[in-house]
Parts: sequence; C-alpha cells; structure tokens
Amino acid sequence: MKKFLGVFGAAAVAVSLVVAAPADARTVSTAGTVASATSAVATGGFSMRDRYAREIVRYGQSDRGVYKIAHVRELQYRLRWAGTFKAGVSGYFGDVTRTAVRRYQRREGINVTGVANHVTWAHLLRDTIRHRHALPRVCRSNGWHACYDRSMHQVVLLHNNNNVNTWLVRGGMSDHKTRLGTNLVYYRDIDHKSATYDGSPMPYSQFFDGGEALHGSGFMTDPFSEHSHGCINMFIEDARQLWNLTSSKRLVVTVYGAWS
Repeated sequence: MKKFLGVFGAAAVAVSLVVAAPADARTVSTAGTVASATSAVATGGFSMRDRYAREIVRYGQSDRGVYKIAHVRELQYRLRWAGTFKAGVSGYFGDVTRTAVRRYQRREGINVTGVANHVTWAHLLRDTIRHRHALPRVCRSNGWHACYDRSMHQVVLLHNNNNVNTWLVRGGMSDHKTRLGTNLVYYRDIDHKSATYDGSPMPYSQFFDGGEALHGSGFMTDPFSEHSHGCINMFIEDARQLWNLTSSKRLVVTVYGAWS
C-alpha cells in the first residue's frame, strides 16, 4: 500500500524550530483519557486504537527479537520512571518486574494482579510521558500530530490537543541526526524497502522530511541502544499501531529537542 500525499511547504506551518538542511535519508486533562480506556476495558470493548493502548504483558514473557517484542523493556523503563522498578532493564518479566507492577497498581488504586493489563498500561503510559513542558505549541494545535522528542527517545501522538498514545523510539546517529522541524507526512508505504541501505525493511513507513520516516525497525530491540540513519525507528508492532491510527489522516510530524 503506497500513498503519495504531496509535499508540505515550510511556510504552511508556523513554528519556532530550526529546520536543518535537506538530506536523504492548551494542557490536556489526563484523567479523562485514562477513564475512557478503563471504561472500554470494563465493557469488553478494548481496541489497540484506544488511547494509551498496549498489549497485555505477563510473568515469564520476554523481548526475544525484533519480530517478537513483548514490550517488556518498555514496561521496565516506564516502571522505573514511575518509581517502582529499581533493577536493570533486561527485557524479561520476572519476579522483580511483577513486584514492581503490583506496587504501581496498588499506588494507582487499580486491581493488583501483577499483570500489565490494558488498564495498567493506560495509567502507566499517561504517567510516564516525559518533558511534557517541552512539547512544542504546534503539537497542541488541531489535527493529528506525531511529536518526536530526540532527547527523550519519545513520540507522542495527539489529536486536537488530546494525547492519544506515546511510544519509545530511537532517532538518527550523531552524524545522521533526525532533522529538527515540522513537516506533513507526504508519502506512505506499508512494506517499504530502503533503496539506500541494501533493501533493509522499513514496514509501516510514513515519510515526512526527505528520506526520513517513522517506521518499524528490523534491528531495534531497545530504543536506548544505538541509532538509526536519520529515521525514527519504532518497534514493528508500534509502527503498525501508529499506521492503523493515522495512515488515512493528515499527519503532521514535529521533531524537537536536543540530540541524544
């Protein structure tokens, strides 16, 4: 599935960010978003299109490869930021992780199961969006916005100034930094192969600035390990989730923050 949408001129978006030279390659109430997710689960209507949606993660699961991501590393990072997980991020859901999940659930006043279910994820994702104060004003305007904070390895998806979801990602390396700026997604390809890097798979690609795209990575198992050649790498399942939410929408992508 390939979609060419046209180029979004720089003058079309009013931003205060500096845009690098071309190359290849209002505050929202969070209580309502969690309440809506919780309500959807309670009525049996949960969908991965819901706000702050993630798959259920249980004891014994692990991130076993790029095509077998169980979101255990993400769970551990976010529990660490929430203050209930003190161990190293391993990608394995063992006793320590289960204890941290229970501690977080107890603190949040939700059912204490030790399972990272949909309600737990809805609370945790809401609570661990980092550097909220740094979100550019353009991201809070009407429409669909995917806003990538390079310093936090974080994409936040917003619709009409409401947070929809957030994902952990990685961007370009030091000599191929993901370029700062605001652009419209102009081309989409669900099964893109890189013409520059030996046909490397780039599933669920949404191109927004030259050769830079949001896409699933066939190499990333930890968003805080290594970098891309400029694109915003996502877990493949997360890229599919973003695709399902936005592939038929006018999506504006904003890249901001110091490189990390």
